[in-house]
Amino acid sequence: MTDTKNFLINFSNYLMVFVFLCGSLLLSSCNSQAREFALPEGNLEKGKAIYESLACNECHSIPDIAWKGGIDNLNIHLGGEVTALKTYGDLVTSVINPSHKVASYYKQKTSTEGSLSKMKNYNEVMTVQELVDLVTFLQSEYKVVSPPTKYHPYY
Repeated sequence: MTDTKNFLINFSNYLMVFVFLCGSLLLSSCNSQAREFALPEGNLEKGKAIYESLACNECHSIPDIAWKGGIDNLNIHLGGEVTALKTYGDLVTSVINPSHKVASYYKQKTSTEGSLSKMKNYNEVMTVQELVDLVTFLQSEYKVVSPPTKYHPYY
């Protein structure tokens, strides 16, 4: 009986060490930094010209660029002060797959009945270099500001 008890205690100790080592191995193999694709550096001025030439300002507004008020008089603001950075990947996705994420505020105005974005598909219209330049320009229009600290009253 004692041998069985000792065996079970040793086995449970070995099992805990094994589980700990496996968990440590799994965690150490993970990289804490987010991985995303990286395109070459774009040209800010060319990106601004592409924004205007593709008539993005018919539906989107950016400070210092006249808004044309095209389709359904949409005015979706881009740029300005935000509390979180619009990553390169976020902006590329918004251009090449605008139906991926439609803000709930704009959903009724900007979506079709099938919840697809009304934004034109530019995948076959623009080159990769134009996309790179456009995203570089768009990212430069955002300014990250710290969110206000909310203090809860203590009573």
